[in-house]
Amino acid sequence: MSKQEIVTANAPSAIGPYSQAIRMNDLLFVSGQIAIIPATGHVLAGSIESETRQVLNNLAAILKEAGSGFDKVLKTTIYLKDMNDFLTVNEVYGTFFQKPYPARATVEVARLPKDVNVEIDCIAKV
Repeated sequence: MSKQEIVTANAPSAIGPYSQAIRMNDLLFVSGQIAIIPATGHVLAGSIESETRQVLNNLAAILKEAGSGFDKVLKTTIYLKDMNDFLTVNEVYGTFFQKPYPARATVEVARLPKDVNVEIDCIAKV
């Protein structure tokens, strides 16, 4: 029962003392992802839709590296800079998941890393 670090070049490198994801047995804990483009390391400048899509693409890359996918996600947490973006983020989010949807919490926060508008983390089965 040891924890295993999951690392992929197809998602942003950690910008602090944390891992992209940690696998423990058949559970995967994926750190919050923001709209950083993995190839450049720069934050995606654009709409809340494009930011959300990039965040979910980053999550997808980490899930894939661990041998998982959106169909195995059990729980997500969405952090929004502005709760007025909830419906828009929800629309994009809904294109990545199918029923039964994972459990989820969505919270508005004062500030996110690199001043992005959305961050999402998840717990998945492997």
